Amino acid sequence: MIPTALHFAQALGHEATDKRLDILQRIGEVGSISEAARSAKVSYKAAWQALETLSNLAGAPLVEKAVGGSGGGGARLTPAGTQLLEAAQLLKQARSSVLVNLEQRAGNTLNLSGLLGLGLRTSMRNQLPCTITAIHVAAGTARVQLALASGATLVSKITRESAELLGLEPGMSALALCKATAVTVGPDLKAREGLNLLQGPLLSNGVTAPHSEVAVELMANLQLIGFYQGAQVLAPRQAVSAAVDEAAVVIAIAG
Repeated sequence: MIPTALHFAQALGHEATDKRLDILQRIGEVGSISEAARSAKVSYKAAWQALETLSNLAGAPLVEKAVGGSGGGGARLTPAGTQLLEAAQLLKQARSSVLVNLEQRAGNTLNLSGLLGLGLRTSMRNQLPCTITAIHVAAGTARVQLALASGATLVSKITRESAELLGLEPGMSALALCKATAVTVGPDLKAREGLNLLQGPLLSNGVTAPHSEVAVELMANLQLIGFYQGAQVLAPRQAVSAAVDEAAVVIAIAG
């Protein structure tokens, strides 16, 4: 039998941003998915989602059924699961060493939390630094309020399990991500429930035709990319609004 090639780079891309590897570690310690979920303070459903995601990314099963278990669930790590945790520990040590070196060299002049975006490779054009100010959980969803440096507020609607796995709390730094195609720009957009609406001048060197890709200036060095859906041409620096659905805003955090 040919051994499965493990995709460590894909699976370990989550180490700094959520509890997935923490849950895997706890399963190895207690031999139970349900007990690991309780000790990690997430739901059983969230723990299962963590395992499914990691297994998909790694390209191999990370947990298998076992007889017994302190929590009655009966689970143990596969050899691939053990290897993944060992690789995660080595990366954690290397990451800590790099951050210490940067802090010593840059002192207080470098915002290390702002380096999160440098590690992302994504098709999402909009990556806005923000701070989590509030989290409202209802049924299976969580509405996360995000404060931008401009003073504007964005809301991201995600699943409760995603909020648990990310360990979201007010005061945390984050990135708000969304595709440019999810942002509608116009001079007279109307607010409605479930829609983020941000205002600012249009960044353009000339008139903007309908259906063009445009940039809206939220503040100096902070802009939102979207598409103008109106019927009339827009003038440079014209005041416009940018609308993006709450469900289209993705949250990324650093570890």
